[in-house]
Amino acid sequence: MPAETNALDSVAARRASSLENLPAWLKRPIGKASELSTVQRIIKQRQIHTICEEGRCPNRGECYAQKTATFLLMGPTCTRSCGFCQVDKGHAPMPLDPDEPRKVAESVSLLRLRYVVLTSVTRDDLPDQGAGWFAQTIAQIRYQNPETKVEVLTPDFWGGRDNPDALQQERIARVVSAQPACYNHNIETVRRLQGPVRRGAKYERSLRVLSVVKALNPAIPTKSGLMLGLGETEAEVLETLADLRAVECDRLTIGQYMRPSLEHLPVAKYWTPAEFDYLGAIAREMGFAHVRSGPLVRSSYHAGEEDAQPRR
Repeated sequence: MPAETNALDSVAARRASSLENLPAWLKRPIGKASELSTVQRIIKQRQIHTICEEGRCPNRGECYAQKTATFLLMGPTCTRSCGFCQVDKGHAPMPLDPDEPRKVAESVSLLRLRYVVLTSVTRDDLPDQGAGWFAQTIAQIRYQNPETKVEVLTPDFWGGRDNPDALQQERIARVVSAQPACYNHNIETVRRLQGPVRRGAKYERSLRVLSVVKALNPAIPTKSGLMLGLGETEAEVLETLADLRAVECDRLTIGQYMRPSLEHLPVAKYWTPAEFDYLGAIAREMGFAHVRSGPLVRSSYHAGEEDAQPRR
């Protein structure tokens, strides 16, 4: 048997073993091919990207069946190297596609979406790190789909070493001026684990993103998300929730970290559905208006729904 075949079989065996070791509550069907094809066809024809595919989201079958997707702007390659993320990294990102905002808006029309989530890779190589690109894409979506609401999930728009706070605020202001329906920026993990989990990001910098949004336009709901299973304690999670409420974060998602590959950080713990329910209840008591807390919850899962109950 050729060496290439042995290698492929070994990879497949490791993946199968990993799946078998998952707790039952993390296993779900991928969805019917007929239900997935419409969204996949539209995005592939236009050479645009979704975080559903690039991030291997476990809910993409369900979302595609409902003809929804979270668009990934500015290409599939990130300039940072977070230890948890499946998105491509480690080499130079592609130049921006000048037609991307129009293509995304066109896809929104074809899918008849009433609520859209825009996210992006981190583009530290761009002069404004992509803030203007978010604003352009929102404008294009509104031009073609006046009734569609747009949520954003942005990077931290770090301002560099010379004038970090002023530049960060300027970039956030460009997105805020486009008046998204919700402004999301994920803190991802507790303060102690920021270094190994979010390489290049800072806990206080992420809190400041949410704080600046509120200062610029208090009417825009803010949102953040946490992954559990990276070695955090319950006390650290509650401390993070308190820090988010201290900057008036309105909405919260809490989900389980699932290791994308052997090159990514290992899972330290699989939190149970009961533990997620417990944390969700505490978050509501702390004043978060919308809370989704469950093993398979992700940042944009059921985004736009008005009720505050967790969905799994």
